[in-house]
Amino acid sequence: MNVDSHDEGEWWRSAVIYEIALISFQDSNGDGKGDLAGLIARIDYLKWLGVDAVWLTPIYKSPFRDLGYDISDYRVIDPAFGCLDQFDELLKALHAEGIRLILDLVPNHTANDHKWFVESSSSPHRAKADWYIWADAAENGGPPNNWMSRFGGSAWEWCEARRQYYYHSFLVEQPDLNWRNPQVRAAIAEVMRFWLDRGVDGFRVDASAVLIKDVLLRDNPPNPDAAGKPPPQRHTPVFTDDRPETMNCIEFIREVIDSYPARLLCGEVQGETDRIGHFYGTERPRLHLPLNFALLDASWEALSLQAAIDAYFNALPEHAWPVWVVGGHDKQRVASKIGEAQMRVLAMLLMTLRGTPFFYMGDEIGRKRVSIPSDQVRDPFEKLVPGFGLCRDPERAPMRWDDSPHGGFTTGIPWLPLERDCGLNVTAQQSDDHSILMLFRGLIALRQEQECLRQGRYVPLRSRDDVLAYKRTSATNEILVALNISAEPRKWHWQGRYRLLMSTYLDRSAQTLPETSILLRPNEGVVIAIDIG
Repeated sequence: MNVDSHDEGEWWRSAVIYEIALISFQDSNGDGKGDLAGLIARIDYLKWLGVDAVWLTPIYKSPFRDLGYDISDYRVIDPAFGCLDQFDELLKALHAEGIRLILDLVPNHTANDHKWFVESSSSPHRAKADWYIWADAAENGGPPNNWMSRFGGSAWEWCEARRQYYYHSFLVEQPDLNWRNPQVRAAIAEVMRFWLDRGVDGFRVDASAVLIKDVLLRDNPPNPDAAGKPPPQRHTPVFTDDRPETMNCIEFIREVIDSYPARLLCGEVQGETDRIGHFYGTERPRLHLPLNFALLDASWEALSLQAAIDAYFNALPEHAWPVWVVGGHDKQRVASKIGEAQMRVLAMLLMTLRGTPFFYMGDEIGRKRVSIPSDQVRDPFEKLVPGFGLCRDPERAPMRWDDSPHGGFTTGIPWLPLERDCGLNVTAQQSDDHSILMLFRGLIALRQEQECLRQGRYVPLRSRDDVLAYKRTSATNEILVALNISAEPRKWHWQGRYRLLMSTYLDRSAQTLPETSILLRPNEGVVIAIDIG
């Protein structure tokens, strides 16, 4: 099926979205880094898996100090990944298979070698002097205030040429753009149009909650819960994060997106669940899909999951479309937290809840955190703020396609090492009818087959005895989901006559179930439909 970006309206409501860190997906030339040609070679896998859209981490020209989120040219493909012609080839090939493409948009900061910053930092009298956040030194000559970088230390860096400090939320080499400047907004809008005109299907906005900082540069207050946390969390970021004016920036970005038919705007947000509704907007729309990590953050037991799901749905504005994310390039592998058996249960939860599911490359094979020797660490956070177990390299290790030493990822030396457990690979699991990969594929297919799972209402049931349960209902169909969040068998009761559609064990054929109960095996989830025959 060919993708026509001008049709199908809000296609993301029915989509399953797959995040790919391109550098770790597939290498085509033996340099140990994934690239566009490698991704093109793996489109058959994406089609086989059944995903509807791919979200790529940044592929723009970058010194790559922070996985490409330090951009030196927004309109150029980094040579390590390929070129614009290869990008166009990728987009055409994905669309030919009915798969849409979402790019990362990084509007908060650039690399310090971006031409905008080179000009801005050279003199306070240049045309782009106010494109970044500059401030005079404090009376003692030090930084203007106590704001801290997420990568440790002061968020202010001295620039001798301007005799001022510039602000950086992240690395010192990632200066923050000044979103109070209309010229900056216009420049980012032009970047968006450059890629939208090429046919991309939307953007995931990076760091969308920190686009505006306090104009008075007020000090952040102490964080009363800072004990045991990394130094950057010693203050509560009241004056640097989630400022009210930020929403106006997101509304501006949405206006650009809305000038193109059927394009998606999703985004990284922050704060408690009760804040997520703000990112959808009211009179002026903001994000279509503010990314929600409630399933990752909740304690993994039935009552806590039930509460997290309920709290999220209650926080959504009327008509807002839900979204669920269970992995990412910045998030620890959930399989390491809950184990492979419960990872299968999570897969069923993800694909049967109301809303758009996002998962990260490798989640579908139950991948866990890869052990990275200290001398091979690439993550700048771990280098600057070590010892807190927050290194992101274990999630960013290359994809394992087979059981060869380099996992079928490269003929060279991988940029990050792979795990020693070669069994967690795509080829082996494609040959196993009961593997977690086959479960993911089966659940995606079931979701595509059952309109009730894509668009139906979510009706909670009372969860008890370690079983998380709920219904999905539509005008013509009803589906029940029961998930055993324990390593012991549990009996689940209901009234009615139903048919089993799928078990996480993948070993029960479609069958009519007894009218009163089913014995859920340890770590088993089931999807059951009403028998209307």
